Amino acid sequence: MRTLCASTLIGEFFVIGFAALVAMRLGGLPASTVWTVAGVAMALCLVLCGMITRPGGVQLGWALQLGLIASGFVVPAMFFLGALFAGLWWASVHFGRKVDEAKARAAAAS
Repeated sequence: MRTLCASTLIGEFFVIGFAALVAMRLGGLPASTVWTVAGVAMALCLVLCGMITRPGGVQLGWALQLGLIASGFVVPAMFFLGALFAGLWWASVHFGRKVDEAKARAAAAS
């Protein structure tokens, strides 16, 4: 699960950075505000890469997905991209757990 979720989070890291550049032009917000919010979200992506398997890691990932979708109020394309990444997050968690279970069964069988 860790590899799939971390891959999704790294993709989000870059999307958030690019969305911040767009938000500076479209959002009418001060650059300091845009980069503070984007910087916190980008840092959260990196921190979550290391804590996916810890308690609350997946839930924080879902909170990040909701924040990404909500950023569509500033950059409308983020509604679509946020939903896309939420789907990727679900798939990463769902199929990652299945892979982890299969690995555990294989390890127990040998």
